[in-house]
Amino acid sequence: MEEKYPKLQILDENGEVVDASYRAEMTEELTKDLYTKMLRARLFDRKGVNMQRQGRIGTYVPFEGQEAAQIGSAMAMGEGDWMFPSYRDHGATMTFGHSLKNLFLYWKGRQEGCLPPEGVHIFPPAVPIASQLLHATGAAWAEKLKGTDRASIVYFGDGATSEGDFHEGLNFASVFNVPVIFFNQNNGFAISVPIEKQMKSKTIAQKALAYDIEGIRLDGNDVFSVYFHTRTAVERARAGQGPTLIEAVTWRYGAHTTADDPTKYRDQSESAARREKTDPLLRLERYMKNEGMWEDSWLAKLEASLSEEIEAAVKEMENVPAAKVDDMFDHVFAENPWPLEEQKQNYSLVRGER
Repeated sequence: MEEKYPKLQILDENGEVVDASYRAEMTEELTKDLYTKMLRARLFDRKGVNMQRQGRIGTYVPFEGQEAAQIGSAMAMGEGDWMFPSYRDHGATMTFGHSLKNLFLYWKGRQEGCLPPEGVHIFPPAVPIASQLLHATGAAWAEKLKGTDRASIVYFGDGATSEGDFHEGLNFASVFNVPVIFFNQNNGFAISVPIEKQMKSKTIAQKALAYDIEGIRLDGNDVFSVYFHTRTAVERARAGQGPTLIEAVTWRYGAHTTADDPTKYRDQSESAARREKTDPLLRLERYMKNEGMWEDSWLAKLEASLSEEIEAAVKEMENVPAAKVDDMFDHVFAENPWPLEEQKQNYSLVRGER
């Protein structure tokens, strides 16, 4: 199966082009845009981890190391398309148009953090594993019934492939030939469980065979491979050629969440080695240097500009008025059942509000 589903690569670890099929499209403009968005995501991610450690937001879910997979795929989507993230895909959502302020608000536990800008179709992050695959399939089916050419993309990890929702989503999408891209980021660990204990399958891409849909496997740290091959999957979806399962093989450097200790189940020296060899930003930097696109002064200005943008978003987030405690009672049911209403009233009495 690894021969049938090889890791498709355009740039190798040294930044050398190994597949020239898209050479003419690998312009300086596109390259710098991809690098800018990946660096923006990385700086945001590091800020999120730091803010959690400072007690300024709640538990945070980092994604450093997975920038090429998220940014490359999000860049392949078009205006009006749908995006269904897991709790780890804020690199993709910010690339697709989510505001940084609202992303920080989400990690502060605010419902406003789930709201994308008007007209941007991003669902709230799915915390239950794999449930978002069903939502993405349903939205894609709805667009097909309406006669549009809009597609859906849904993100999930390797652990999600062990859930029933994964199989139900792929089966339904296959039967009804809906325009959805199932984008798997295979990090090799479902929280603490290595992939060899998660499945006997040699690849995740091969699971497409069971549903007679297109399945491909990518080097998920090669942003060009992710971008161009996801774009092809989107074009197929728009043309009525059905869903695609994409396996992007990648690596997350840090913990599953800021509440997790990866040293308990993973040799962290592997992360250090991968930073030097397969890091997605470093790979693109090497390509840019090979092509004469790189200038240290450009990077310095870019880092300063992105850091300023992120700090401005943090300031906006922290200036938002405090949440109302009643919010945790008022947004579950259309009409509160009596036990919940009683709790709400008792809580108000404790606070001296009644």
